[in-house]
Amino acid sequence: MLKAPEDNFVKMYERTFREHWDLPAVSDWGTDNTLTYGQLAEQIWKLQRLFHHCGVRRDDRIAVMGRNNTNWVTVYLATVTYGAIIVPILQDFKPEDALHIINHSGSKLLFITDLIYEGMTLDQMEAVRVVYSLTNFKVLATDINEKKDVSFPWAVAEFEKAFPNGMQPNDVAYRERKNSEVASINYTSGTTGFSKGVITTCNALAGHNKFFFSTGLVFAGCRHVAFLPLAHAYGCAVDFLGCLAAGGHTYFIGRTPAPKILIQAFKDVKPTLILSVPLILEKIYKQQIVPQIAKPPLSWVLKVPLLDQVVLDKIRQQLVEVFGGEFAQLIIGGAPLNKEVEDFLCRIKFPMTVGYGMTECAPLIAWTPWPNGKSGSCGKVLEGLMEAKIVHPNAEGIGEVLVRGEHVMKGYYKNEEATRETFTKDGWLKTGDLGMIDEEGYLFIKGRNKTMLLGPSGQNIYPEEIESKLNNLPYVSESIVLQHEDHLVALVYPDYNAVDQNHLSQEDLVAAIEDNRKTLNSQLAAYEQVTKIKLYPHEFEKTPKRSIKRFLYTQMAGD
Repeated sequence: MLKAPEDNFVKMYERTFREHWDLPAVSDWGTDNTLTYGQLAEQIWKLQRLFHHCGVRRDDRIAVMGRNNTNWVTVYLATVTYGAIIVPILQDFKPEDALHIINHSGSKLLFITDLIYEGMTLDQMEAVRVVYSLTNFKVLATDINEKKDVSFPWAVAEFEKAFPNGMQPNDVAYRERKNSEVASINYTSGTTGFSKGVITTCNALAGHNKFFFSTGLVFAGCRHVAFLPLAHAYGCAVDFLGCLAAGGHTYFIGRTPAPKILIQAFKDVKPTLILSVPLILEKIYKQQIVPQIAKPPLSWVLKVPLLDQVVLDKIRQQLVEVFGGEFAQLIIGGAPLNKEVEDFLCRIKFPMTVGYGMTECAPLIAWTPWPNGKSGSCGKVLEGLMEAKIVHPNAEGIGEVLVRGEHVMKGYYKNEEATRETFTKDGWLKTGDLGMIDEEGYLFIKGRNKTMLLGPSGQNIYPEEIESKLNNLPYVSESIVLQHEDHLVALVYPDYNAVDQNHLSQEDLVAAIEDNRKTLNSQLAAYEQVTKIKLYPHEFEKTPKRSIKRFLYTQMAGD
């Protein structure tokens, strides 16, 4: 029987504010804006006073939309410790999609970046009473009687009345809230027809905190660089919630996380733990490592036993320094890691691990700390918190992954039909992923159930595995493998930086891509052969987890 986390989620933050009062808690990287735990607690008090003044009640919804910053986390913590439910919205969603989420969730307050709000009006929002700027908490719009002051300065004045001598650690006292209560509703998509609100409990978030406490990877004084969107469960659970519950210091990147920006942030902060999606690591590998190891004499040296290890150790140290030099390990999640990249990182003994999760599990399902993982796997299912099994396995043991446990959602908000379809009658969550579990308990994810293709004789084809190989070939930035009738076609978005550096004409590029197709097919089984590669002019549209939205491109295979 799985054991629920013993610590109360809300009390974790009451305790961390009291114990770490003078320590730095959150910073907007690249600015001089830093809040200590005490200052963050004061801001939370002011927002909660404002919530009460605006008529927000227990279990009401409060939406937040914008890039990572200290105000974003203040709104989140103020909401969940008040007893309300936070609705994080990715700042990349289009205004009409964000409005759908705001209305579907019935949010009463909205905190939003000023620029994003320019594409909306309060009249389009069914339940919202006040819209606040996420930049400075200024009132952007309200339908509350103008005689009632709902501005942030009003809350500041209330704070000064309540604490004439300043707030003290023991003044932090949050209302009782059971772990079984709902903490957040995370929408898996902004698109009206596909949007599903995942109901996450305090229990699931407390479970994540306790798990990372047990690993020793979060601790008082730990340092995190939060560049993954906080509106997505992955970065939110560890870089924000886990780090702060332990007394750590999180630096927020409030801009597009290009490798150049991240490398500078890692150099400045020297993080103790790094969370990333594969795309970031793969770009750094391709830009900083491949050029070193692909050319002589280094390419020759790497083929010489003993001598190769000297070179690999140097490359490892260089890569460690790129990430700040002081991190215990780098954790990859959100999508599969390119096999060539993973194999090389394992070869140089780089402290990197791959985990597995989904928004419906807040998100963590499986992960094993470095160096105890196994290449190609995403670790073992979290002991005592989650369980997994494979149903309808084929001859190779690959079938759909089903999970259950403390991190699993209550269901989809206002969508009983989708909830019923996602759970089995005996309570297992259908992940939609295909995988296998080996004799040692390591979980291997092979692809999405919905993306798996069938070969001419009924063979299972996992397009993600083919794409992983294709993406490592010259002049390929990213790709999608699709099926047209009885053959496979690949769409490729070229690496135009490499094309320009090598002065390739369009004809040269087409010829190079055709060479890639032949090289790719030499690595594939007969039923996996790609018969044609088409060039695509733009970067593919992606989900919040940086996975390509395949459904947008399925019709292009036959064009």
